[in-house]
Amino acid sequence: MSDPETTLLTLSPSPIRRRLAVGVLGGTGALLIWLALTAPQSAPVWQLLLVAFGAGAIWAALKLWKATVHHLVLTTEELRTSDGTVLCRLDAVVGIDRGAFAFKPSNGFVLKLERPSGPRGWAPGLWWRTGSRIGIGGVTPAAQGKVMAELIAHTMAERES
Repeated sequence: MSDPETTLLTLSPSPIRRRLAVGVLGGTGALLIWLALTAPQSAPVWQLLLVAFGAGAIWAALKLWKATVHHLVLTTEELRTSDGTVLCRLDAVVGIDRGAFAFKPSNGFVLKLERPSGPRGWAPGLWWRTGSRIGIGGVTPAAQGKVMAELIAHTMAERES
């Protein structure tokens, strides 16, 4: 086999999608908080709920902005983030789900692993990991995601033959 550090592909967030997603989440949060503060004499419970949901949306926007600074790197041995977090080894992948009705991120796919590859994790707009599934995609370009899924599928087929 070739050098394990050979990079096959990088999957980077689209700058336009990144800004749009952060803007929509942050704008929704600001709108909810504004609505809570300007609602004429509404019940305090509703005002607290609006503030809580608004703060949650703003928190998610900040987390999305920080997470999408990084990109995903597919090497001949593993899939990892640009900050070095290993999402999975390619020899642990047993399936790829990229159908129209699959529970997957936007413009992405889900990797099914033979065993969990690590603790739950989430980088909004890039990836999530729960149990033996890893979702890849979000604010990434669809074409790059499709090519990455094809490369992983090719690696699986090569391993099985």
